Amino acid sequence: MSETTSSAGAATSRKALAINLDRSAYGAFAEIGAGQEVVRHFFKSGGASGTVAKSISAYDMRVSDAIYGHPQRYVSRQRLEQMLDHEYGLLVDRLKAERGPVTRFFAFADTVATTPHDGKGQGHSWIGIRFQDQPQSEPSEVILHLRLWDKDADRQQDALGAVGVNLIHAALNTRDSVDNFLAALIEEVGAGRVEVEFVHFSGPAFGAFDNRAAALRLVRLGLTDAVLFGPEGDPQVPSEYFHKRSVLVARGTFRPVSIVNVDMLACALRALPEGGKDVLPLFEMCIGSDPHPESELIDRIRLVGAMQHPLLVTRHRGWYRLPAYFRLHTTGSITLVAGMNNLVDLFNPEHYTHLEGGVLESCGRLFKDGVRVMVYPMRGDQLRRLILDPVACKVCFPESYSVAEDSVVTASAIQMRPSVAGLFQHLLNNGFLVPITGADPLAMACQPRTLAERIRKNEGGWEKEVPPSVAVAIRSLKLWAR
Repeated sequence: MSETTSSAGAATSRKALAINLDRSAYGAFAEIGAGQEVVRHFFKSGGASGTVAKSISAYDMRVSDAIYGHPQRYVSRQRLEQMLDHEYGLLVDRLKAERGPVTRFFAFADTVATTPHDGKGQGHSWIGIRFQDQPQSEPSEVILHLRLWDKDADRQQDALGAVGVNLIHAALNTRDSVDNFLAALIEEVGAGRVEVEFVHFSGPAFGAFDNRAAALRLVRLGLTDAVLFGPEGDPQVPSEYFHKRSVLVARGTFRPVSIVNVDMLACALRALPEGGKDVLPLFEMCIGSDPHPESELIDRIRLVGAMQHPLLVTRHRGWYRLPAYFRLHTTGSITLVAGMNNLVDLFNPEHYTHLEGGVLESCGRLFKDGVRVMVYPMRGDQLRRLILDPVACKVCFPESYSVAEDSVVTASAIQMRPSVAGLFQHLLNNGFLVPITGADPLAMACQPRTLAERIRKNEGGWEKEVPPSVAVAIRSLKLWAR
C-alpha cells in the first residue's frame, strides 16, 4: 500500500450533511485515540442536532475502563465491542419510549493508535457501527480493522474521519451489494492511505452478505493485499494473528488441498529447529490472476478449514512480496515452502520486468532478513513432464536433462540451466534454499493439478490424494460435481 496526498473534503461533508438531514437516523459517537475526527464532520456540515444524540472521548484509561470495562488491549476488537455495547444500549434505553417508533438508532465507535511523534509504529484502528435498518428492528453491525498508511498523525486523523463518515453513510444507505458497500468505505481517501484488512457484517440488514466472500472482495477490489482465514475458515485480523510469531508458509492453489500440500508443511516443520515447536504453519493462496469464480474460492477456503489450517489469501503473484507482507505483522522468522515447479516462478525473468534489478532484485527482496525457502522434492517421472514444459525448460532446466523415472530428485541434486545455475548454487550454498528430504512417497505421487478435473469426471482414486476430512467435505458439499 502506498501513500497518496488527497484529503477528505467535499464528498465527506455532503455525506455528513445528508445524514444530518435524515431525521430517521439518530445516534451516539464514541471515539478514543485520535480526537473526535468522525463526529466533527457532522458538527461542521450543519444540522448536527438531527443526528448527534451524544459525543464522547474517554481518553484517560481509568475513565474509559469505568465506562466500558477493562480490555486486554485498548486498541482492539474487544474494546470496540465494549464501546458499542455500552453506547447503543444506553441510547436505546433512554430514547426508545420517546423516539423508538420513528427512529433508526445507531452507535458509532472507534479506538485508534496513530503513528507517534517519533515515527515508530504503524497507525491502525478498530472502527464500527451498530444500527437499526428500520425503526424498532433488531440491530445490525459492521466492524472494520484499518491500517493507516499516512506518515503523520494529522493525516491519519483526517483519513479516519472520512472513513468513519463513509461507514455510517454506507450502513444507513448502501447495503445493496458487498462491492458497493466496501468501495464506499474509502471514497475520497483511497486504499493508498487506508487499508481495510478485516470486515465483519452481522444482523438482519446484512442477511445476504457472507463474511468470507466479503473478505475476498477486499482483496479483489484492492482494499488490502491479503486477508486471513483462521483454522475454522473464518476471517481473522493478520496483524493480531501473526503478532511476533514465526511462520512457515506453503503456497498453493488448493483445488483442492491435497496430501502433498500437507506433507510439504509436515516435512518442513520436521526440518526446523525443535521440529518447529513455536512456528505457525499456514497455507497461502494467490488469487491475483485466478480465473475461477469466487464461489469456488470460498469452497477451497472451506476445504483448508476442514484441515484446521489457517489460510492467507493474497493478490500478488511474486514470491518476493510475501516476506515484506509478513514483516508488517511479525518480527519472528519467516520460512516459505516451495515445490520444484515453483523454481520456474522464482527464476523467471518475465515475472520481474517491473523491477530494475530483475531476478537478482527479486531474490534480494525475497531472502532479506534471514528468510529461507525450503524446496520439496519431486519424483523423476513428474520432473520429466515438468522439463517438457516450454517455459520451465527456457527458464530453469537444460534441454539435455535426463532423469530416471523412479528417482526422487531434491533441490541439491537438480540440474539447472547455465543462466541460473550460478545464482541457484549460491542460494543453496548459503542456506537460502534448503532441500527437503524424507517426503512421503504417496504424497509425491499425487497429481494436484488435475485433481479438480478428475473429481468433476468422477474418476476413481482421487480420494487417496486428499486428506480424509477433505474427501468427506468434497462429497458432502458436492464440490466440482457435474
